[in-house]
Amino acid sequence: MKAFVFPGQGAQYVGMGKDIYENSPMAKELFEKANEILGFRITDLMFEGTDEDLKQTKVTQPAIFLHSVILAKTLGDAFTPEMTAGHSLGEFSALVAAGAMNFEDGLKLVSQRAQAMQKACEIEPSTMAAIVGLEDAIVEEVCESIEDIVVAANYNCPGQLVISGSIAGVDKACELLTEKGAKRALKLPVGGAFHSPLMEPARTELAAAIEATEFNTPVCPIYQNVNAQAVTDPATIKENLVAQLTAPVRWTQTVQNMITDGVSSFTEVGPGKVLQGLVKKVDRKMETNGFSTYQG
Repeated sequence: MKAFVFPGQGAQYVGMGKDIYENSPMAKELFEKANEILGFRITDLMFEGTDEDLKQTKVTQPAIFLHSVILAKTLGDAFTPEMTAGHSLGEFSALVAAGAMNFEDGLKLVSQRAQAMQKACEIEPSTMAAIVGLEDAIVEEVCESIEDIVVAANYNCPGQLVISGSIAGVDKACELLTEKGAKRALKLPVGGAFHSPLMEPARTELAAAIEATEFNTPVCPIYQNVNAQAVTDPATIKENLVAQLTAPVRWTQTVQNMITDGVSSFTEVGPGKVLQGLVKKVDRKMETNGFSTYQG
């Protein structure tokens, strides 16, 4: 069975999507439609902007979504998912690519999500940190012992867990986890505490938008971040998508469950190769490949 997976925030780069835009009339039409929906020319920032331009959450998230979804649409018969998943933001790309919602609605939700998250970040200074070289249970235990807000946020692969919370909470956790033997406790250059309770204002705002959006049964099961389980029911997909903003991304468990359910290969669609690397760290024997540029 073939699984197609979609990357999240952090995979962006200047020039992303330009070759797709220039070589596919269908892609060009979709990119231009995106410019109209967003109310600014995101294509200019994607193709010729700066790293700083692309780091703005309101730009980063739609940019990665557009690159991934439009590329998937240009693949034609090469895009044949029997199961799918996306990392954080990538879950929206996976849902649109698998037909659970249309392109326009998906882009609007991603834009609303990005803006809601940005506003939540501005309410309280917060951050994230990557913890490498410790068992998940140890990281969880240390986070729970700290009075300030800090939680496990991204279960990326065995031995790599990202924590999220207040600056004081993350700093304290990094200190304690280093004492526990973490190989690295590295604060990330992000604007806030994604997938933590500090995203509650964004979750509330996005919930209304998701509820008002029409969802369909996808062409294949999607393994959602909040529980790493295969889902096809539109109502359940909506519930999980709302919960995702304040819940951890269970990527390790997602990959493990997809393997248990019979996946034979993982194909990453979108900018970068991050997810291919994470899959290999879960199971080094698993076949991985990816599409990040126009295929012709």
